[in-house]
Parts: sequence; C-alpha cells; structure tokens
Amino acid sequence: MKHKVIVWGTGVVGKLVIRELLDHPEFELVGVIVHDPAKDGVDVGTLIGAEPFGLAATTDWEAVLRLDADAVAYYGPTAEYAVQNIDNMTAALRSGKHVVSTSMTPLVYPEPCPPEMKVALEQACQESGKSCFTTGIDPGFANDLFPMTLMGVCGRVDSVRVQELLDYATYEGDYGPTMGIGAPIEQAAVLEIPEVLIFAWGHTIPMIADAVGVKLDRIDTVYEKWAATEPIEYKFGVIEPGHCAAVRFEIRGWVGDEAKIVIEHVNRITNDAATHWPRATSVDNDVYRVIIKGSPNITQETVFRGELDDNPITGGCLATGMRAINAIPYLGDAKPGLLSALDLPLISGRGTIRS
Repeated sequence: MKHKVIVWGTGVVGKLVIRELLDHPEFELVGVIVHDPAKDGVDVGTLIGAEPFGLAATTDWEAVLRLDADAVAYYGPTAEYAVQNIDNMTAALRSGKHVVSTSMTPLVYPEPCPPEMKVALEQACQESGKSCFTTGIDPGFANDLFPMTLMGVCGRVDSVRVQELLDYATYEGDYGPTMGIGAPIEQAAVLEIPEVLIFAWGHTIPMIADAVGVKLDRIDTVYEKWAATEPIEYKFGVIEPGHCAAVRFEIRGWVGDEAKIVIEHVNRITNDAATHWPRATSVDNDVYRVIIKGSPNITQETVFRGELDDNPITGGCLATGMRAINAIPYLGDAKPGLLSALDLPLISGRGTIRS
C-alpha cells in the first residue's frame, strides 16, 4: 500500500519533489497546498511544466488537511518566517498526519532549539501521536548523516570537518544583508553575529557530539569576507571592486583546547573569487566534503547535479526534498515528537530501484 502524501509549498524544492511523486511506486500524491493565489486551481502537472495530472493545487489548506493522508511534506519558507512555519506544521500534525519538513532547519536537531520554537510542535505531536522530522542538505544530511556514517568506521577521530563549497554565481537571492555577498566589504552581515550563525547552521555540531558521546566545552565562529579587486561579472550582475565576492565561515565545536567538530562554508561568486580558500577537487565547484583526521583518515567529496540540466541547484534541492519524503515510511515506528537523524534508522529510499 502506498504512503499518501500532501505537499505543502511549491517553491523550487516542492516542485522537484512533486515531479518525483507523480509516478513513484511507494508514494501517492493526494494534495498540494500553495500560498500564491495565482496557483490556486492549477493542475499540479501544469504547475511543474508537465502533462496535466488530474489534481489541482489549492490555497484551501484546511480542506486539504481533512484528506486521508499519512504525511504532510512541508516545503515552506525559511526559518526567517518561523511563526508562519510553526503554525502550519502544527496544523498539519493536529490533522493527524506526520510532518516531514525542510523549512525550519534549526530543528534538524531539536535539543538546542529554544522552547518557543518547540513547545507548540511537541504538544501537537504528543496529542496526535504523530512525529515531525526536519531535514535539509546543510544543515541536514550533508553535515549530519554523512560525517556520522564515516565516523562509524573509525577507531579514533581527532577532528571532523564538514565543508560546503559552492559557487553562488547561479544562485538567485539577495545575499547582501545576510551573508555580505555583493555588499561593500565594510558593511556588516547578519551572519557575522556568532549567535545567529550558530543558530542557523550550527545545530549539527551538538548532534554529532551527542551521537559519539563527547561533551563540548564551547562553540564559536569565524567569519571572513573577500573583497573583489576588479569587477566580477555573473548572471545576476557585477560585483564591484571593494565589494564582497566570497565569504568563508566556520562554526567550531571545541573539546578542551581543540576544535574537534567544524562546519566550514566557502561561498563565492565564480571561481575567480578567493582562489586561496578551499575549493572542490573532483569538479569545478559545488560540492560537500567531509574530512576526518584520525584512524583512519577519510575524505569524502559529494557532488549533486540535476538529471536533466546537470545543475547543482536542481540536484541539491531535489536531494533535500527527497530525504524528507523517503523518511515517511519509517515514521510509523518512531516515537511521537520532534525527531532528528539520530531517532531514525537508515533511510534507504524504498522504491527508488524499479523494474
């Protein structure tokens, strides 16, 4: 029997997931909730640029949540819209469905999240007997599942470093206020505030520490920006000299006087920016890399690319969304509540190999 799924949110991730669900042997798409009135009533096949499917998207989320379904896959906006996301996810849980989500990424590890982020969701889980699993790529499986799996074959780990190495030249979005990219180098970015950076990207550090049974003494951050020395042209404009064309940051979990667990991002506009900072080795750009120093030493570099367009955004976003979908069959045996990767078995992707 297929697992019945409602998709809530049809941004980049939601649309990619819908395409996979239309003919998936393990899942049945029974409803699609949209926010934009222009999408209301549009056939979901048409919505993703495919043939009509016979199921219309709707803004009437209450009606959709009354449908018979096993889970809601919530692909709403980022954690910047925390109140809206929590309200929607709580409503889905109270309707008697499990929730899998990629929106509230601090919830990839609920333990260090503030109570105001967890109370309503946890209460809804307990009262409905359902579970809520949040995942992502980073934060998410690229810096929890990948490093913890590799650490599981080690006799000793002296340090683990997880890197996101991305060229933002094809990434839509305004990164000036949050990251500083494109802004004058002296303009402070939101993520330069350590508490904000740790909250946004750092929760997998205590997850890894708890998984291996080590106590962290502190978590701190490093944030660097690189100024363009000449104009850098890219798809969405020009980075002028003296403006930030790349950022590098670290979130570091310390044990004693050593940084044992480190998450590092290098995000640049074209490979001409900050050439001295870490970069991909297996391809030109856009990889996730795990480096373990210990016994044995391990380096793993993972590349995501879209099947049809070879685009790293397409590949990474689809992987992000399908990690959530593929967790659904395992939620029935999980305890009610907010779950992390530590609470679930290996998610192997049922139905992915087909005759």
